[in-house]
Amino acid sequence: MSARRKARKRALDFLYEADLRGAQALELYSSRPSEDLSQEAYVGRLLTGIAHYQVKIDELITTYAEGWDMDRMPPIDRNLLRLSMYEILWESELDEKIAVNEAIEMATELSTVDSASYINGVLGRIIALKSSILS
Repeated sequence: MSARRKARKRALDFLYEADLRGAQALELYSSRPSEDLSQEAYVGRLLTGIAHYQVKIDELITTYAEGWDMDRMPPIDRNLLRLSMYEILWESELDEKIAVNEAIEMATELSTVDSASYINGVLGRIIALKSSILS
């Protein structure tokens, strides 16, 4: 598993835990440093970026996750969408396709049978509308 993949997974773990506990992912992250420094910079960047843009990201999820209310969506899916939307929209050095593929692979491993295709569809809409979302 690549360092970036490990960083995404670690960030997702913090997002998921924070979501379930009603806490802040950055605070959880700060209280639990990792010994693997190769991933820590990216974990911190992801969690900081998601925290900064969370209101916008959650609005996008609510708008484009057709048929799902944020509260009814499985927490792992909601947080995979937050993570991948942040990467697609605000991590300019990362190819969007990588963010989508990583989200699909993590959804396949960690969530329900239908989650991967659902997440793929939502992210496809975000990519198609990216320029209008960021303007």
